[in-house]
Amino acid sequence: MKAEAEIQTSLPTSLPKGGDPILRLVPMPTDTNYAGDVFGGWIMAQVDIAGSIPAIRRARGRVVTVAVNSFVFKQPVFVGDVVSFYASIVKVGRTSITVDVVVYSQRGLRHGNEEICCMVTEAVLTYVAVDENRRPRVVPPE
Repeated sequence: MKAEAEIQTSLPTSLPKGGDPILRLVPMPTDTNYAGDVFGGWIMAQVDIAGSIPAIRRARGRVVTVAVNSFVFKQPVFVGDVVSFYASIVKVGRTSITVDVVVYSQRGLRHGNEEICCMVTEAVLTYVAVDENRRPRVVPPE
């Protein structure tokens, strides 16, 4: 694929040091659009899941997504890439938790090439802690 070859010649980066991804997946052919790229919606769904994990931990319970504050697709994702999602809390309000999610893709090995890593997506999402009646509740102190 020409687009994939162009991506592979871009400057490689590496996965963030000192932390493990909150989620790691390999997209399958059913996750692609007509051009063979992984659907943006698939990536968005995984970003929402990844962002919710630290939010649930911090809220000590159920959260709901209330806003996607920003979402930038920097590079396409291809079938067979190892996609790693890193999430960190950037702000805690009275009932809300804002999470930054950065997504990296490792590719190349499936074609016998040297593996490269590139940042593919950055997003910021806001979650609200909710009670058993789905009403906002105060985020408990740490």
